[in-house]
Amino acid sequence: MNRQPDTLKLERPPAAVPSACASGGCGGGEPLLPPPPSFGEVRVNGVEIDPEAIAREIQHHPAPDMETAWTEAARALAVRELLLQEARRLELEADLEEDEAGRVESQDDALVRAVLETQVEPERPGEAECQRYYEANRDRLRTPDLFDAAHILIEPENTEADGWSTAEQRARAIAEAVGDDPAAFAAAARAHSSCASAQQDGSLGQVRRGELVTEIQSALEQLTDSETGRQPVRSRFGWHVLRLQRRIAGQTLPYDVVRAKIAEMLEARSWTMASARYVAALADHGRVEGIRIGSDG
Repeated sequence: MNRQPDTLKLERPPAAVPSACASGGCGGGEPLLPPPPSFGEVRVNGVEIDPEAIAREIQHHPAPDMETAWTEAARALAVRELLLQEARRLELEADLEEDEAGRVESQDDALVRAVLETQVEPERPGEAECQRYYEANRDRLRTPDLFDAAHILIEPENTEADGWSTAEQRARAIAEAVGDDPAAFAAAARAHSSCASAQQDGSLGQVRRGELVTEIQSALEQLTDSETGRQPVRSRFGWHVLRLQRRIAGQTLPYDVVRAKIAEMLEARSWTMASARYVAALADHGRVEGIRIGSDG
């Protein structure tokens, strides 16, 4: 398993371009970019972390301000240097691996992976721990609620206010005419809906939360089984007459079905904690300057 410490991401802030006068002449030459941020030297057992490397790494570390981003970037490179030094001390060798896109990892990446794979051993969760997690998280270990829904879409004939108003009036008239009669709703969908679902009596099928635009989902949540909403709902597509055929409540998955996934998740959590302890121990036994590594760093 390719296990390495998680890396946070940050879009590097755009560089400030100086004015022509600040660049040394009005209109001549390329503008000078500001120097990379630096908040001090960082060394790991006497090896300096290149400030340019820290500046490049900043883009991978989202933070509310540049100093925090620099700190996280410097810490990540210091941890990497610690692991590389340990891999060389242990005289580890690693075969370069290739990802699904055909990209081959670098030698340094392979060494970092090798030292973590050989030196960090997570505790594997037992049956009792898996059972405890299952009982404490039953609400999360369930199938999603489903909404067997249908709609009639009335598109405005133009994007002006009068087009939207006319479409709304049509939608309201249809909603009142069909009421909760499923056959009437299906006939109206076939006759009036601008959506391709008109060919299926307006049916949207069984949808999960998040699969429909927010305003449609919110309106469906308010309906009961076999009810047609009397108030059309507007979206960017037009006005919708909504019908909820039935709501299908999610079910808690049996323990035997999710046991393997629970064990995998708990082992991954254990490995993350063990990796952090291993790196902190390397830092404690070495000399890291300019940045703090460990639970308090």
